[in-house]
Amino acid sequence: MADTNLAKTKKAGFGTRVKRFFRDTKAELKKVTWPTREQLIHNTGVIIVFIIIITIILSVLDVAFSQLFKALTNIL
Repeated sequence: MADTNLAKTKKAGFGTRVKRFFRDTKAELKKVTWPTREQLIHNTGVIIVFIIIITIILSVLDVAFSQLFKALTNIL
């Protein structure tokens, strides 16, 4: 009996699936807790500071390894 019910159910059409996707997406976006303007500005500042710190660390490491490589190649 389950096989006949399975055979009777059809796969929804492409248009129906697209409509359902956007309807479900809209419903999920209503559940989102959006940050306030102050939170957004603070978090953006934190990210920018973090990027600057990482950039400085990587730049120092790049220069240090470059100098080490030059010193090693001059010895050989």
